[in-house]
This record gives sequence, C-alpha cells and structure tokens, in this order.
Amino acid sequence: MLDNSLGKVKYLPNGKTSAAFGTRDSYSGKFPTALLSARSGTQSATENQHNKMQNYCKTIGALAAASALVAGNANAEVEYEIHTGYSSEYLFRGLDLGDDLIEVGADVATEWNGLGLSAGAWYGSFDESTFATDSDELDLYAEVSKDLGFLKASVGFIAYIYNQGALNKSLVNLKETQEVYFSVARDLGFAEASLTYFWGVQGANDGYSELALSRSFELSPCLALNLGTNVGYLVEQGQATAWTTKVALDWGFAEHAKLSPFVAVSVALSDDTDTSYAGSDNEFVAGSMLSVSF
Repeated sequence: MLDNSLGKVKYLPNGKTSAAFGTRDSYSGKFPTALLSARSGTQSATENQHNKMQNYCKTIGALAAASALVAGNANAEVEYEIHTGYSSEYLFRGLDLGDDLIEVGADVATEWNGLGLSAGAWYGSFDESTFATDSDELDLYAEVSKDLGFLKASVGFIAYIYNQGALNKSLVNLKETQEVYFSVARDLGFAEASLTYFWGVQGANDGYSELALSRSFELSPCLALNLGTNVGYLVEQGQATAWTTKVALDWGFAEHAKLSPFVAVSVALSDDTDTSYAGSDNEFVAGSMLSVSF
C-alpha cells in the first residue's frame, strides 16, 4: 500500500497516503422537522388559524435550517486522485516482496466539522521474489485526522487482501492482514516529522512503528523535488528494521496531472531470525508514478 513518508509508492503504509480517509456517511444528517399533531376536540376558528400560522412558521424555519445545512455540506471541497506506476521492486517497510510492481490506486479526501477525512484503494501486481510466482494485492484504507495546532493527529485503518488462488497463497505465504494505525505529525520548519504506530488487529506485525522526515523543494512552477526518509522499529521485539530514503521529482506537465520518477534506497538494520527481517538485505528501487487529481 502507500507510504506517506515516502510519497505515493508502495513502501508502506507513495509509506501513506493518501491515502490514505473517511466515508460519505459523514455527510448525511437528519433535517429538523416541524410537524405538529392536530389537537383533538373542537377548537375555535381563532385557535385553528393561530395553530396553522405556527405550523407554517415552524415549517419555514425547518426548511431554512435544512437549506443551510445542505449548503454547508455542498461547500465542503472533495478532492480526488487516481494514480498508476511501476517500481523495479516491491519494497515494503524495507523488505523485498517481489519484482516488477505495477500498481494503480484511487484516493478521495475532504473536511467535515474540522476533521480531515480520506479513503482509498490500492491494487498491485508483482512477481513474488521467493517462488517467482505472480501475486496480486488489494489494499483498502481510511483515515480521520485533526489539526490540533501544535501537531496533527491521525487514526486510520488498512486491510491487505491477496486475490491469488489458494495454491499461490500457500506457496508464497501471503496472509491477509488488517491494521489500525495512530500517527502524530508536526512541521519542524526544516522538515515535516511524523511518528506512526501500526497495531495488527488481524495478523502479527510485531508492533511495527515508523519515524519519518520529509521535505519538498519547489524548483520551478512545474517541478518539485521531494525527499523522504524513515526508520522502522518493531516495538514488541525491541529491534530496528530498515532505514529507507526516497528521492522523487514531481513534474506537473498539466494543470492536474504530474509524472514522478523516483529512486529509493533501503539499508537493513536487522536480520534477526525471530522476525520477518531474517536474511534481509540492502535494497535499491527505481520507478515512476503518474497521478491525476480533480
């Protein structure tokens, strides 16, 4: 899936996003009603007229309140992005999961009542490195964030779904997992820093956490240089995992489209046999991403 600290390339989670989010249900609201039950019994003409006027005024008030609510929701800006790309290697948290990764994804983001909401889907196809078999992966993710002024806090969910057949799953040992993550980020001036903890609610991840720094340099109105680096840490094992750094050049060749070639280097910090990092090596990855926003 996407790795926020490194951009929209599948480092997980490029590390993120996105991507990367919320649901459209956040927009639904219950409009106030102003229906009054009719009084039983006989009433004078004056009372009937008075009640009709009250009903009329309350109905107008309810419609006005509903209109204001709808107008407020309509003014909320919703941003969409679709992206596709190629990577020479599927690098996930410093691990080489396979070669020739082809990916595609879509993200949506908006704000509601002071909360940032975002959601997305990522699909990747790659050659699994151990058994040289074709593997496919679908990631679904959502996030809610809040800018607290001194820092930004986020909580999100990621589901990793593998679509290949049962035989491939047993050979490649890919297990569907789910994670809830908690993140805080702060702009330090010279760079943006973030700290994220991933809680494995389905499948073990040894309490994977990530400390990241990123910065963007505008080279021209259509060119930006993005630098990102992060260090992974297994809380339950008390071990660092890998130090990964990525450099990407964003070329905005159209108003809402950009092409982002990139290179990334990962330095192995652990090869402990008790974790998935047993036998891990230093890795080098190159690729490019095409994204369109609207």
